[in-house]
Amino acid sequence: MADFIKSNNEMTQRAELHRKIWAIADDVRGAVDGWDFKQYILGILFYRFISENITEFFNSAEHEAGDLEFDYAEISDEEAEADFRPNTVEDKGFFILPSQLFRNVVKTAKDNENLNTDLANIFKAIEGSAVGFASEDDIKGLFEDVDTTSNRLGGTVAEKNKRLVDILTGIAEINFGNFQNNDIDAFGDAYEYLISNYASNAGKSGGEFFTPQTVSKLLARLVMDGKTNINKVYDPTCGSGSLLLQMKKQFDEHIIDEGFYGQEINMTNFNLARMNMFLHNVNYNNFSIKRGDTLINPLHKDEKPFDAIVSNPPYSIKWVGDADPTLINDERFAPAGKLAPKSYADYAFIMHSLNHLSSKGRAVIVCFPGIFYRKGAEKTIRQYLVNNNFIDCVIQLPENLFFGTSIATCILVMAKNKTENKILFIDASKESKKETNNNILEEKNINAIVEEFRNRTDKEYFSRYVDRAEIVENDYNLSVSTYVEKEDTKEIIDIKLLNKEIEETVKKIDELRASINEIVKELEDE
Repeated sequence: MADFIKSNNEMTQRAELHRKIWAIADDVRGAVDGWDFKQYILGILFYRFISENITEFFNSAEHEAGDLEFDYAEISDEEAEADFRPNTVEDKGFFILPSQLFRNVVKTAKDNENLNTDLANIFKAIEGSAVGFASEDDIKGLFEDVDTTSNRLGGTVAEKNKRLVDILTGIAEINFGNFQNNDIDAFGDAYEYLISNYASNAGKSGGEFFTPQTVSKLLARLVMDGKTNINKVYDPTCGSGSLLLQMKKQFDEHIIDEGFYGQEINMTNFNLARMNMFLHNVNYNNFSIKRGDTLINPLHKDEKPFDAIVSNPPYSIKWVGDADPTLINDERFAPAGKLAPKSYADYAFIMHSLNHLSSKGRAVIVCFPGIFYRKGAEKTIRQYLVNNNFIDCVIQLPENLFFGTSIATCILVMAKNKTENKILFIDASKESKKETNNNILEEKNINAIVEEFRNRTDKEYFSRYVDRAEIVENDYNLSVSTYVEKEDTKEIIDIKLLNKEIEETVKKIDELRASINEIVKELEDE
């Protein structure tokens, strides 16, 4: 009964949250492009979260000490500087003065003619509070895309302030309740809801760095299947961090011992990923999100190898490849003997992940289907992966799961501790539910795929566990359709029966024609 009530609460809270958050986005975006404007909604949502988070941090400590009336938001900046700033950045990673808190800024926002510059200064001060501390790199630039002085908000200061007031008051009116006791991860959920809605409306420009939650859930379940704990999780192309956070959502925190690691090339996505960590209450010392080109400048190469890697790298993008002769000697790419082609970087990302994978780890990567059958250097790298028994499973997914592309992608599962020299192929192309814009994976679809991944049985039209010898015979083609027969859904026609029906139809036509001729003859005789 308690679970039922909790589930009902979750549904109600989530529906209300989604309705309100989208109404704000709809009301205030106006002339500003929606995809650009999401930065302001998300940035100020984040600002509210960290304001409430630090207030709760101080209030709970004071209440425990016996001062039940204490409220950090009500004290002076001078008192906060003297009594609360010391040691706070070491714990929280940042510091906010009472006058800079979201709730105090909202109170005077409507009448504040300097609102846009005041907010810009507050954001600078929050980032500046971490300078010289361990959290500096995790906080630096977080508000870079929330430029409250930008002309994107309006041509005049008054227009900018009007929009900012609308966003601030709209976000202030969302009743998150006590976010510690919410049945949903309210702030994180609002963030993901906005991102996914903007992504679905923005096509490729929005969808390219967001992995839908149902796909993220499948990857998280696959990478953790049969494991009781892992050292840490890594996403070499982490986008806004949705795959990493799905790992946190799916499993109790003690299972992931050392936290969340990711690298992202795009500055906006890099900022969003770090915000996303804080919004989901992952403290700065439990994540390491770095910015840079993963293929050319990997920033986690000195870390111990990872037990879990989840990734949805960009499909078939160009990279420097053999135009940089030093890359063939890179410890990530050298073992395969060939570099991924300049026009298709897919196997460069795969080899990077393999290099960062621990001896007992598992990597689960979303891939473009062409990489499993294309020739040339890609075939050479496939041979290396198959011959060294690193490929564990290939899963064909349904089409139209991702925002911005309708292609039916695949999942590649790699491991370094396989006990059998076989590869499992699963055709999950029918495992989805159709929704308005995209297909989704329901819980039953995810369960069917994960159970087959675990059990490795041969199921007609669904899965086969294939010996390496057969893969070699097929010239290292790893397309699922090569090994799992498609069900023929065409109607089987009985030719004899069809011929008999045609004969009867022709006979009836002849009879009708004779009848018509008789009628015409009678009419002519009259």
